[in-house]
Amino acid sequence: MNWLLVVAGAMVGAPLRFLTDRYVQSRHDTVFPWGTFTVNVAGSLILGLLTGAACAGAASSHVQLLLGTGLCGALTTYSTFSYETLRLAADRARASAVANVVVTVAAGLAAAFAGVAAGQAVWG
Repeated sequence: MNWLLVVAGAMVGAPLRFLTDRYVQSRHDTVFPWGTFTVNVAGSLILGLLTGAACAGAASSHVQLLLGTGLCGALTTYSTFSYETLRLAADRARASAVANVVVTVAAGLAAAFAGVAAGQAVWG
């Protein structure tokens, strides 16, 4: 049963990642990978909210598998983030590569912390 919850979440998260990335990136005329940045920060926020809800006893283990492992696991993408950062560096856009690492990590952590705080405020 648990693996079905993970698969169901991933079936939504993976296409959502692809569509969000393409939509966001198509609206920016820059080498910076805004699409990947967006899905990673959104996933961090969702996982933070879920963590806050779980800490408050409002999210069951099934919800955590469906949304945390399945949806967020497929929505966010560390491998694409790494590849795009390396590609920026190889294309001599080193400032963009460094910015991608710093901004993505900082925004992801901030979103996760904000999500946990919001989850605990709502369900705590």
